Amino acid sequence: MEWICKKFDDLTAWELYLSLQLRNEVFVVEQNCVFQDADNKDPYCYHFMCFEEKKLLAYTRLVPAKVCYDEISIGRVVTSPSARQLGLGRELMQRSIMQAYSLFGRNQDIKIGAQLYLKKFYESFDFYQFGDIYLEDGIPHIEMLRRK
Repeated sequence: MEWICKKFDDLTAWELYLSLQLRNEVFVVEQNCVFQDADNKDPYCYHFMCFEEKKLLAYTRLVPAKVCYDEISIGRVVTSPSARQLGLGRELMQRSIMQAYSLFGRNQDIKIGAQLYLKKFYESFDFYQFGDIYLEDGIPHIEMLRRK
C-alpha cells in the first residue's frame, strides 16, 4: 500500500477523480444521503490517500484551521467498501492524525464533525464529544475534539 498526501493543486486528475468517486460511493450512494460534497473547501485542504496499485482504498481531507473550524480538522474520512475488513479505517485515522500534526503543527487541537454511530471509534483516538447531537444531511452527528 502507498500513502500519499497532496495539496489540492498537486493532485493529478486521476487522484481527484478517484477521491470524489469514493466519497460519492460511500457518502451519497451507500448512506443514501443527497448533499453537496463539493463544498468549496477542497482547494484549501490536503488530501491524504491510500492506494493499492491504482485503486483508492482510503481517504481523508486534512483541513487547516479557519477553513471549517477555528481548529485544524480531519474530514471526509472514508474507506472503500472493498477494503473494510482489513482494519484500514483504524490505520487511516492514526496516520491522518499524525499527518495533520506534521502539516499544521503538533501543538494544536483537532476538531471533527463525526457521525454519531462512530463515536466510540473516534473516542479510541482520544477524541471526546462536546455539544449536542445535530442533524447534518439527515444523519445524526456530534462535534468531537482531540486536545493537543
